[in-house]
Amino acid sequence: MISYIRGTLAEKTPARLVVEAFGLGYEILIPLSSYDAFGEEGSEVLVYTHFHVREDSHQLFGFATKKERNLFDMLISVSGIGPRSALTILSGVSVDDFCGAITREEVSFLTAISGVGRKTAQRLIVELKGRVSELEIEVGAVGGRVPAQDAMSQAVQALMALGFTRPAARRAVEKCVDEAEGDIGIEEMIRGALRHT
Repeated sequence: MISYIRGTLAEKTPARLVVEAFGLGYEILIPLSSYDAFGEEGSEVLVYTHFHVREDSHQLFGFATKKERNLFDMLISVSGIGPRSALTILSGVSVDDFCGAITREEVSFLTAISGVGRKTAQRLIVELKGRVSELEIEVGAVGGRVPAQDAMSQAVQALMALGFTRPAARRAVEKCVDEAEGDIGIEEMIRGALRHT
């Protein structure tokens, strides 16, 4: 297993990183929650990873914190939740909010996350309620801002990486931006868009 990768951030989008370490470029899929935690391209980063192997693919998933990676591991252990679904969940809600919803058995909160229906929400509660206490609950900070058009474009790309079509992703992002009261960052755009889909 690859526990983490430390190297130079060669490329960064809201859905993926390329980290160069010892002459190799590792493509790493990330949730939106990790995006702002990584610095600018060219900076040194430490990415906690999960290496997922299937018959037809080998994928590396990355996270800014061990807590995110631990929740990802818990999520994919739940029947019917694959790595892409787990990334979508982590992109739509913070670890702390998710754990709180599981502990309080808030089905309506969980079903507001894109791709989580009522049965899936109930399964998540049943299978994870006793385990989320393993994760430390902390309050995270939202990262910096980028120009509005760039942010919208990156938000659309991130949603497409999560399986949305370009038109659906653009509509969801535009709706989120229209409803916002003032400037919002990429993370807020994608979280809002995920709630609208």
